[in-house]
Amino acid sequence: MSKVKGPVSQFIEHNYRHFNAAALIDAAKGYEAHLDAGGKMMITLAGAMSTAELGISLAQMIRQDKVSIISCTGANLEEDIMNLVAHSHYKRIPNYRDLSPQDEWDLLEEGYNRVTDTCIPEEEAFRRIQKHIHKIWQDADQKGERYFPHEFMYKLLLSGAMQENYEIPVEHSWMIAAAEKNLPIVVPGWEDSTMGNIFTSYVIKGEIKASTMKSGIEYMAWLADWYRHNSAGKGIGFFQIGGGIAGDFPICVVPMLYQDLEMHEVPFWSYFCQISDSTTSYGSYSGAVPNEKITWGKLDIHTPKYIVESDATIVAPLIFAWILGM
Repeated sequence: MSKVKGPVSQFIEHNYRHFNAAALIDAAKGYEAHLDAGGKMMITLAGAMSTAELGISLAQMIRQDKVSIISCTGANLEEDIMNLVAHSHYKRIPNYRDLSPQDEWDLLEEGYNRVTDTCIPEEEAFRRIQKHIHKIWQDADQKGERYFPHEFMYKLLLSGAMQENYEIPVEHSWMIAAAEKNLPIVVPGWEDSTMGNIFTSYVIKGEIKASTMKSGIEYMAWLADWYRHNSAGKGIGFFQIGGGIAGDFPICVVPMLYQDLEMHEVPFWSYFCQISDSTTSYGSYSGAVPNEKITWGKLDIHTPKYIVESDATIVAPLIFAWILGM
């Protein structure tokens, strides 16, 4: 399907001809072809992509129906909202490589938590969200209701409770875009996040029952059902940003359905791309080449496979720009 491309895409096509640059455009064209053929796409977010403000491009991908489901870490789930309500309080440190242990301690004393060159302000970010989400957790607990982590965040955003605190255009928040579309999300290992730690503190204090928050096992069971009902036709692609649990967790749903539930009609993932700076190495799943996933029953021999060994903060927005025709 021929499409008119904007200046960013034209620049990519003219200049990106070899090595990781060529892999980038191959992956982008493969993604586009998958959607054009009627396929769906999962995007997985590892690292600190929300703090890197991937929402500027990812929100557009969501609004234009270029992504059907997201798997992300608890950190990425919450950090988009943190940036939404505390953006002006963030501190950027371009010379972060030169910081001494004392410099790092001073940042902590000032209420900052550093992610590479960006410092998240604890009071304005974490605590501002905590005040509102705590009430939503409590209400559900008292009513005997249970929800997934992302569903609680959707409730928070759709309530408008923090709207007066927004400090960036809502068009730049991928979580707002996702909430408005009720986009399916799975959040493996949510307990690892700041909000997960805070929720656990209320459980330890006896204020909220642990069961009020649905678990990772329930996420996997939900994902298995979603996959079965959405994998017909061209199937579901897998676009992995970074490594870790955000990608490892959902990709396993296919071999689980096939091997453990003996649903042999379930198709493999029908597109695969990983953007990672984790190069091929011994025993590193994040650095494993896509073909290794064939032996685990995740990808087919004929699944289009791409790997871009580069910085996802640079690569992902460019691939999204191509798909969006920018």
